[in-house]
Amino acid sequence: MTGTRLPPPPFWRVPYFDAAMRRPDRRNITPEAIQAVLATPIQQVRQSDGRVRYWGWDAQTGKWLRVIVEPDGETILNAFWDRGFKP
Repeated sequence: MTGTRLPPPPFWRVPYFDAAMRRPDRRNITPEAIQAVLATPIQQVRQSDGRVRYWGWDAQTGKWLRVIVEPDGETILNAFWDRGFKP
C-alpha cells in the first residue's frame, strides 16, 4: 500500500479512492454496493503487485462493479463499473 489510508466509515480506503468517487461516472457507486461485491464476489484475481480485483453484479444499476483492494486485504484502492467484464 502506498501513502496513507483513510479510516472508516464506510471502510479503509486510500485518498485516491475518494478522489475517483467524485467523478461523474462513479457517483452512483454506493458503499453498500462495494461492500456487497467484497462479501460475495463473482470472481477475484490477485494482481502481480499483490492487489486483488473483485467483480460483482449490482442489481440496482444492472452493471458489473470491479473493486480493487490493496495487498493488506482491507484497504480499497478503486471501484468502477466494468463494461468489459465477462463472467
